[in-house]
Amino acid sequence: MKPKVAFICVHNSCRSQMAEALGKLFTSDTFESYSAGMELRDNINQDAVRIIKDLYSINMNETQKSKLLKDLPKMDVVVKMGCNVVCPFLPAKHTEDWGLEDPTGKSDEEFIKTAKTIEEKVKNLARRIKNNEIKL
Repeated sequence: MKPKVAFICVHNSCRSQMAEALGKLFTSDTFESYSAGMELRDNINQDAVRIIKDLYSINMNETQKSKLLKDLPKMDVVVKMGCNVVCPFLPAKHTEDWGLEDPTGKSDEEFIKTAKTIEEKVKNLARRIKNNEIKL
């Protein structure tokens, strides 16, 4: 069975949603991608939606929605996207913090940079899981 990975942040509207989308796109052979937050948002950040659509042809408005931590199944790996405030807690066999700044309200360049960083980190996480560098 493939491990379950949760990408979490406070609002589950931007970085964690991007990570869920890119995890599903690039690493679905290695792990199942989920995202959630402590507070629900009516919509995913529309700048994030537009950038992910432009770069990767994924429409997150159609494939994803804002979810709460309590809605997730039991997770094997938890990735905190980077919280300057209190980071949500979710029990897992492995937890790491990617420390990414929230691009909300910033330029498209910042969103593109964030998306590319998340793509790199998602692929790196998959490699570490495959190589048993992360004990699950």
